[in-house]
Amino acid sequence: MPQDLSIRSTAIPGLAIISLPVHSDNRGWFKENWQRAAMTALGLPDFEPVQNNVSFNAKRGVTRGVHAEPWDKFVSAAQGRFFGAWVDLREGPSFGTVVTAEVDEATAVFVPRGVGNAYQTLTDNVSYSYLVNEHWSAAKTAQYAYVNLADPALAIGWPIPLAEAELSDKDKAHPFLAKARKVRPRRPLILGAKGQLGRALAAVFPEAAQTDLDELDLADPEQLAAWPWADFDIILNAAAWTAVDAAETAAGRRSAWQANAAVPAALAKIALAHRQTLVHVSSDYVFDGTHPLWREDDGFAPLSVYGQAKAAGDLAVSVVPRHYILRTSWVVGDGRNFIAVMADLARRGANPAVVGDQTGRLTHTANLAAAIKHLLDSNAPYGTYNCTDGGPAVSWADVARGVFAAAGRDPADVRAVTTAEYYAGKEPIAPRPLSSLLDLAKLEATGYAVPEFPLGQA
Repeated sequence: MPQDLSIRSTAIPGLAIISLPVHSDNRGWFKENWQRAAMTALGLPDFEPVQNNVSFNAKRGVTRGVHAEPWDKFVSAAQGRFFGAWVDLREGPSFGTVVTAEVDEATAVFVPRGVGNAYQTLTDNVSYSYLVNEHWSAAKTAQYAYVNLADPALAIGWPIPLAEAELSDKDKAHPFLAKARKVRPRRPLILGAKGQLGRALAAVFPEAAQTDLDELDLADPEQLAAWPWADFDIILNAAAWTAVDAAETAAGRRSAWQANAAVPAALAKIALAHRQTLVHVSSDYVFDGTHPLWREDDGFAPLSVYGQAKAAGDLAVSVVPRHYILRTSWVVGDGRNFIAVMADLARRGANPAVVGDQTGRLTHTANLAAAIKHLLDSNAPYGTYNCTDGGPAVSWADVARGVFAAAGRDPADVRAVTTAEYYAGKEPIAPRPLSSLLDLAKLEATGYAVPEFPLGQA
């Protein structure tokens, strides 16, 4: 009877050895070499291979490696038997860790990006089969890392001594571990890093690369092609057009749709191509404000151009298998925002009229960034999550009064008015949802403790 399909972890994080069921009879044998559904159900990453390669060695003792490629790799024996040695060449505490195993038709090995692999044939006529999740190109070989097969620091127990084995001159010349290039792990990319949310994300993702739309034009095919997307595993999209009223103008409409719809669509294509997790920030403006409480699966009914463009961006992002959409309201953070404006008015002795019939909750960027990190770190199910601060629903006038109280002013100096009164005679004005209260139960169910901030706190 064939053995059951099983997967075991190793001393190298992410390197897994797979035992494959092999069905044999007098004619030969058959195996399911790669079975996505069964293997991912047992914990193997869904690494989305795009290329299948086969290598052949005619003689016993042929030895090759140690090479670390910039992609994940699923290696098995199509014919014959070989000895495998894997060396972790990634930055981090496991750098230099060695794992060895014999591989035959009943064994496969998943080799994550940055882990060096080396093979020695134990029989004549060995064929290696391997799936990879990046298309090979000569240019990508510059990203390889190497270590010498004979390095005493590795102490690889080659079954056939290297002095008796067949090696290439190139493999003999590889550096020892002490001088080997360390492979940098894929890391997050923050798009929109100059904004309030971008700065908050940088604080909780200090390892992330940062850029903005004035540095990386996602509408420019040449820039897109030149950008090193393969270096990143997570795209944190904090870029958006938030000038809600200006979006109602001809020029603003184009800008809003470009930033809030076209950019997320471009990022969705990139994330699909590079197996990335795409994190996108949405808005309560995708709803019409007619319900007292909004859940993640409520249907879109945007009232404004801004809301329409944000809804289109959500739809584009939702096709990415690994995506998180964080739907927020009333965002405040480090920069010019409603709280900063009210604090300035309080200092200047003003008695402002503030809208009192729009209700919802603030979303501090520190809270939003922490929620994003929590979802990623906890491997929460992909999808859409509402994220605001905790506490009861308030109005903009309530928030302004909290700011005035924190500044030592009398909260009664803030006069509440209706939306219609506030915007009377002003053009162009985007329609606002009157109820922006978002249900936080789905986010809380992942284990995230939603913080509650004092109304006057920036």
